[in-house]
Amino acid sequence: MSFSVVILAAGKGTRMKSSLPKVLHPIAAKPMLQHIIDTVQQLDSDNIHLVYGHGGDQLKQSICGNKLNWCLQQEQLGTGHAVQQAADAISDSEDVLILVGDAPLIQAGTLKRLIETKKNSDLALLTVHLNDPSGMGRIIRNGEQVVAIVEHKDASEQQRQINEINTGMMMMRGSDLKRWLGLLKSDNAQGEYYLTDVIAMAASEGKVIKAAHPDTAVEVEGVNNRKQLAVLERAYQMRKADELMAQGVSFADPARFDLRGKFSAGQDVFIDVNVIIEGEVSLGNNVVIGANCILKDCVIADDTVVEANSIIEQAEIGEACLIGPFARLRPGAVMRARAKVGNFVEMKKAILGEGSKANHLTYLGDAEVGENVNIGAGTITCNYDGANKFKTLIDDGAFIGSNSALVAPVRVGKRATVGAGSIVTKDIEDEQLAIARAKQRNIDGWQRPVKIKK
Repeated sequence: MSFSVVILAAGKGTRMKSSLPKVLHPIAAKPMLQHIIDTVQQLDSDNIHLVYGHGGDQLKQSICGNKLNWCLQQEQLGTGHAVQQAADAISDSEDVLILVGDAPLIQAGTLKRLIETKKNSDLALLTVHLNDPSGMGRIIRNGEQVVAIVEHKDASEQQRQINEINTGMMMMRGSDLKRWLGLLKSDNAQGEYYLTDVIAMAASEGKVIKAAHPDTAVEVEGVNNRKQLAVLERAYQMRKADELMAQGVSFADPARFDLRGKFSAGQDVFIDVNVIIEGEVSLGNNVVIGANCILKDCVIADDTVVEANSIIEQAEIGEACLIGPFARLRPGAVMRARAKVGNFVEMKKAILGEGSKANHLTYLGDAEVGENVNIGAGTITCNYDGANKFKTLIDDGAFIGSNSALVAPVRVGKRATVGAGSIVTKDIEDEQLAIARAKQRNIDGWQRPVKIKK
């Protein structure tokens, strides 16, 4: 079936109290409008006509998608006027699916249901039943046939008892849509052209009007203020947590989990509270993520434990590693199988070999560490001379004593030992012991300072 989509995204969103256009406010770190476009692109439509207005330059910089046709609504004169801006690009012979740009949780399955409803009608509406429909336009029916939409302020007391409301999303033939758009009038208090008026026009022509419904009401909830944005953020996150639990992921509390990207996980994964997932993250089987961790664009293999308050970004973690608590793995960090980094250890563009460990208070930057190496507490690879970065190489089985500084470029050979407190500036051969520190002096008769009385 040939059809196009029109997305109405021209409004400023005054109640958001923001310089950012309403449809660019994020849900899960992605603009609301982008959520809708990504969903629409699962439908294989012929074109997507995006009606924009306020903050057009910001929208064009932030929004992407295939088959997007940008239609400017210079003045915001109502939803009917907005659709008119796309009319020249709409074919008479195609169906047109009209969506609102501030309902980011709409699902492809619901839109497919609306498309199927249109196949057996002249005009298909997406409606929803609400426990409290106050302020919303009511759907007026004659049996199964929809005959009108009545705004709350214009509804009779009997009509206000109706709990089926309009979502603003609908589908109809291009030729019908363009004809009805041409008949719209702005003789109302707001002086605007309302798209909902086409329902009464269709009914007056004897058109068949049917309704489809979403799986959940939250799919069609719009955002007009920050509170509603926060509500939909939590609804989105709960939906994602539910999907992950169905796949075998366990949460200490699914209400305290945030997914802001793409996430895949193996079996028997456990995620503690306040974990944030960003970018693309993949976890293997039996992975444990402690409380308050942030994972961004990383791969973590089977049986690894990430303890609380750790940050892992653009890093690759092998099997059965132990990380944290309070560890930071920056871009380019690689941990081979069974490697360990402990509290207040930072890695950047560094490889920690299989079975190697840096348990405390260490910085490994621009370094390659071999297998079964012990990095003592307080060790620093001094990789930057103020202008250039240099690499430190630590071969298999080496032992780096606590509070050592390895001034790159430098190499520590296999099974070599660096004495605690050393500043290493020259290569160390295999199995050598390097001690680079001032000779200790013990001074008798030392008078400790005393506090001066004022």
